[in-house]
Amino acid sequence: MSNGFGSGVLALLLGRSSECEVLERLLNQARSGHSAAVVVRGEAGVGKTALLDYSVRSAADLRVVRAVGVESEMELPFAALHQLCGPLLDRLERLPAPQRDALGVALGLMVGPAPDLFLVALAALSLLAEVSEHQPLLCVVDDAQWLDRASAQVLGFVGRRLLGESIALVLAARTPGSSPDDFGQLPELRLHGLDEESACAVLATVSRGPLDENVRARIIEETHGNPLALLELGRSSGASELLGGFAPPEALPRRIEDEYVERLRQLPIETRRWMLLAAAEPLGDTALLLRAAQVLGLDLGSVKLATDTGLLKIGEHVRFRHPLVRSAVYRSASAEDRRAAHGALAAATDPAVDPDRRAWHGAQAASGPDEAVATDLINCASRAESRGGVAAAAAFWEKAVSLTPDPSQQASRALVAAEAKYAAADFEAAQALLAVADIGPVSELDHAHVQRMRAQITFALRRGRDAPPLLLRAAQRLQTLDADLARQTYLEAIVAAIYAGRLAYEGDVEEISLQAKTAPLGPEPLAHSDLLVRGLAVRMSDGYAAAAPGLRKALRDYRAQPEELDWLCVSYNLIAMDQWNDEAWFELAVGQVRLARASGTLSWLPFALDYLAEYHIQAGDLSQAAALLAEREQIDPGIRAATLPYVPLLLAAWRGEASTVTELTRVMTRGASARGEGAALAYAEYAQAVLYNGLGDYGRAADAARAATVVDELVISPWSLYELVEAAARSGQPQQATGALRQLSDMAQASGSDWALGIEASSQALLSQGQAAESWYREALDRLRRTRVRTALARAHLLYGEWLRRENRRLDARDQLRTAHKMTTTMGTQGFAERARHELLATGETVRKRTVETSDELTPQEAQIAGLAADRRTNAEIAAQLFISTRTVEWHLRKIFTKLGVSSRKDLRGALPDHSRMAPRP
Repeated sequence: MSNGFGSGVLALLLGRSSECEVLERLLNQARSGHSAAVVVRGEAGVGKTALLDYSVRSAADLRVVRAVGVESEMELPFAALHQLCGPLLDRLERLPAPQRDALGVALGLMVGPAPDLFLVALAALSLLAEVSEHQPLLCVVDDAQWLDRASAQVLGFVGRRLLGESIALVLAARTPGSSPDDFGQLPELRLHGLDEESACAVLATVSRGPLDENVRARIIEETHGNPLALLELGRSSGASELLGGFAPPEALPRRIEDEYVERLRQLPIETRRWMLLAAAEPLGDTALLLRAAQVLGLDLGSVKLATDTGLLKIGEHVRFRHPLVRSAVYRSASAEDRRAAHGALAAATDPAVDPDRRAWHGAQAASGPDEAVATDLINCASRAESRGGVAAAAAFWEKAVSLTPDPSQQASRALVAAEAKYAAADFEAAQALLAVADIGPVSELDHAHVQRMRAQITFALRRGRDAPPLLLRAAQRLQTLDADLARQTYLEAIVAAIYAGRLAYEGDVEEISLQAKTAPLGPEPLAHSDLLVRGLAVRMSDGYAAAAPGLRKALRDYRAQPEELDWLCVSYNLIAMDQWNDEAWFELAVGQVRLARASGTLSWLPFALDYLAEYHIQAGDLSQAAALLAEREQIDPGIRAATLPYVPLLLAAWRGEASTVTELTRVMTRGASARGEGAALAYAEYAQAVLYNGLGDYGRAADAARAATVVDELVISPWSLYELVEAAARSGQPQQATGALRQLSDMAQASGSDWALGIEASSQALLSQGQAAESWYREALDRLRRTRVRTALARAHLLYGEWLRRENRRLDARDQLRTAHKMTTTMGTQGFAERARHELLATGETVRKRTVETSDELTPQEAQIAGLAADRRTNAEIAAQLFISTRTVEWHLRKIFTKLGVSSRKDLRGALPDHSRMAPRP
C-alpha cells in the first residue's frame, strides 16, 4: 500500500522489526476480540509516523480511522475527536440517548446543554465499541502531543478502558512533550536511535557514493541514529559537509527542519505561499485551500510545483511528508506572510459552517488589537463552552483579551478569561490573566474577585497552609461588596484551614473561625449554607459540643433539598462523618456517586468515590471499597495528581497490611510537610492506630492515636479517641485511656447517634469491671447493630469475647469470638481476624486460620461487576454505571463465571458472600 512519498518512508522502518512485531500483536489482539492501546513515543524523526503507517498497511482487514494533532489547532475543542469519529457517525443513533446527545453537542452536530467532558468520552468509547462489533477497528492518532486538550482527555479515557472490544488504538507522541500528558497510564513503545548496522543501512539508501568509515561513524554519532535525520541530511544539498565531516552538531529536530527550510528557499515565492496556506490549515481540506489560494491570487501552477517537491501530497486532503515539514514551512515564513495566509483562510471559510475556525484564523491574521475579531472570539468561547470544551473556551477568551483595544474592557475580559482558565485547571495562565485584570481600570468588586481567585488557585495547587489566610483576606474584602460571595469565601477559608490542620500558620485558624462567626448572615430562616459556615466556625473555635446542634440542623436541611453536585458536597460529607452520622454519610456519598454517574460529571466522581469507598471501609465491605478505588483510578480525569492517598492508606490499615501502611504513610508525611497539609498527618496517624490495634501492638497504636488527638481536627481526631481508649487500656496507660474516654463521651452525647453512643459504650466497658462492664458491652452491641458500621460491631463482639474469656466464661466467650472471627474474616480485616482466632484458641476451641471468601479471587472491578450482575443489572446498565463498554462487561463476566464456578448470572447470588450485597449499590 503506497503512502505517496516513495521508498524513503520504508527506509524509516529499517531496524524496527521488534517494534513492528509489537504493532502486529496489537492488531492480532483486536482481531481476536481483545482490545489494546499503545503510545509510540520518541523524538522528532525517530520513526513514529512510519510505524503508524506500517500499522495501517498491516490492517487491511480492519476498519481504520485516523486523526492528527496540529499545533495551531490545539485550542479548537474536540477537533481531533471529530477527525477520528467523523467517519463513524452513522452509528451515533445506536448509542444510549445521554451519550448520543453528549457526543453530538460536543462535535457541534446538535444544540443542547454543555455535556460533561467524560460523558463525551464514554460516548466516544461506546461509538468505537459499536463499530467494532461489525469489524475490528484500528484508531491511529499521530502527533498526539498537539491534540486539543478535550480530545486528548477523551482518548486517554478511552485508552484506559479498552479491554473486551475489537479495537486497537495506536497513538504517536513526540518527546519531550510540553502539554499535559493524558496518556501516561497507557502502555508505551519507546523509540530510540537505530543501532549502528541499521543506521548504516538507512544512510546507504540515500548516499551518493561510498562513505569514508570515519565520516559515516561521525554522521551516525551526530544524528544519534535518528532515521529521518539520516535520510534528510544524507540527501540534502549540504551532504558534502557531512561527507567531509565538518557539520556542526545541533538539536536534531531543528537541524532537520533547517534542511527542509533550505529546500523551501529554492522554490518560487508563490509555491511557498501555497504551502504556507496548507501548513496554516490543520484540516488539509484541498477545496478550502484552493479557495484561499484564489484570495491570495495564487494560480494552479504553484500547486503543481508544491507537489513536485515531494514535501507534500495533494488529494482530497493535503498531507505533508512529515510533521517537521509543516513546522518548517510555517516557521520559515515571515510574520506578514503568516498573517496573510490566515486572513485568506478566514475569508475562504464559511462562517455558517465553521465559525470557530474562521474566527481563529481571523485572530491569527490580526496585526494588532481588533474589537471585531475579539468579539468573534468571545462568541467562539460561548459556543465552545456550550459544547463542553472548557479548555478551548478559555483559550478563545485569552486570545480575545490580547486583541481587545479598550483597557477597561480588556481588564474585565481578562477576569472572565482567568475564570475560564481556572475552570480548565490552567492555573499558570489564570494567574497571568489575573495580573492583567488587576492593573486595569476595573471596579473594587472585580479587584476582590481577583484576590479571591488567586487564593483559590493557591488552594488548588497546594492544599496547605498558604491558602487559608489568602481566602480569609478575600472574604473580608468581599464582605461589604457581595455578602453572599463573602460567606461562600469564608466557607472556603474554613475548608482550607481544615486541610492545613496542625500545620496552619499560627493564629490563622483562630482568626478565620472568629471572622466567620461574626460575619453577617442571610435573612431568617437561615439557609443551610449559612448554618454550615457558622457551625464550622464554632466547631473550630469552641469545640465539638458547642457546634453539634447547628451542624446537625445544617446537615438535615441540606439532605432535604434535591441532590446536586457543588462545592458544598465536601463540607457536608465531612460534617456527617464528624457527627458519626452513618446514615447521612451513606446517603450523601451514594447520592453523589449516583448523580455523577447519571449526569456523566466525572470531574466530581473521583471525589464522590473516595467518600463512598471510605464509608464502605467503615461498613466492613472492604472488597467494595477496593473496587470503588480501582474505578476512581481508572477515571483519572487529570485532577487526582495533586491529592494524597488518604483512602488507600485507610484500606490497607483495616486489611492489616503493615508494609503498605508504612509505604503510604511515608507518602502522606512527605506530601503533608511539603504542602503544609496537616490533615494528612492526622489521617496517617489514625490509620496506623487502626493497623496496630488490629495487630495487637497496643503501645504503637496508643502513640499514633495520641498524636492524632492532640489537636482537635474534624473527623479524624474524634475517631482516633476510640482507638486511643483501646490502645491505652491494653498497654498499661489507664490515665491516658480515662482522659480519652472522657473526651469521647462528651462528643458522643453531643452527637447522639447510635454509632457514637455505641463506640462510647464499648469504650466504657473496656475501663469498667464486673456487671457494669457487661452492661456496657451489651449496650454497645445493641446500638451498633442499628448502624451500618459493621467494623465497629465486629470489634465490639471481639472486645466482649476477650473480656468474657478473661472472666473465665469460656462458653459465652466462644459465642462472641466466633461471631467476631466470622465477621472480621468475611470483611477482610485480617489483623482483627487473627486476634479473634487467637482468642478462640485460648478458649480451647479448635479453629483453623481462615482466609477471605471466594470472591477475593476476583479483582476489585470483577467483584463490582459480579455484585451488580447479582443485583440483576443488565450489561448495558453495568457498563453505563462503571463507564466501560458492554463488551468489556461481557468479557469480565466470562472470567467471573470461571473463577466462581458458575454458568449463569442467576447463580451469582449464591456464589458471592453476603457482604458483597450488604448495601444498595449506587
